[in-house]
Amino acid sequence: MPSLTALTDLELLDLMRSGNQRAFTIIYNRYWRLLYGHIYKMLRDEEDAKDILQDVFSSLWLSPEKIPDLSNFAGYLYTMARHKVLNAIRKNKYKNDYLESLAVFVTESSEDTLQYIDTRDLMAAIEKEIAALPPRMRQVFEMSRKENLSHKEIGKLLGTSDETVKKQISKSLKVIRYNLKESGGAALLLLALWR
Repeated sequence: MPSLTALTDLELLDLMRSGNQRAFTIIYNRYWRLLYGHIYKMLRDEEDAKDILQDVFSSLWLSPEKIPDLSNFAGYLYTMARHKVLNAIRKNKYKNDYLESLAVFVTESSEDTLQYIDTRDLMAAIEKEIAALPPRMRQVFEMSRKENLSHKEIGKLLGTSDETVKKQISKSLKVIRYNLKESGGAALLLLALWR
């Protein structure tokens, strides 16, 4: 019987699906350096790259049934690692660097390229900050920004002066801007555009 190391990736995957730990170890030894280099190139952080590499191989070992039958296993691993890096970015682990680079992109881009920016995540961050405002301040802010009411109209509806409304909106913007500084420049830019 030939050594397991002589088997193809597909043959090793079949063995791994049946729980063969040796097959998994061979796959790991074949690909960990390439994957680590790929992940490190995207993150430029040794420890974070190791964490994601471990996550990729943990996913393979824990859910081998999810691995499709494919001819390009290396490509599958590359794509899987890329998705895990992007998920880590979305989960805010690298949010500051990502949003700063996005802000640079936005400032250097024409209006035609702005349509490609995924503003959903940024809008969600802004909405989260709005929801965290005190109830009355949030109400005033939403009446101004979402319902497009003037300070005078809001004051009349709430039984307060338009000067108080103006102060509430100003204070809301300061609180939101301060909290979004942690998210980087892109969220602030989006907030500025959302008027």
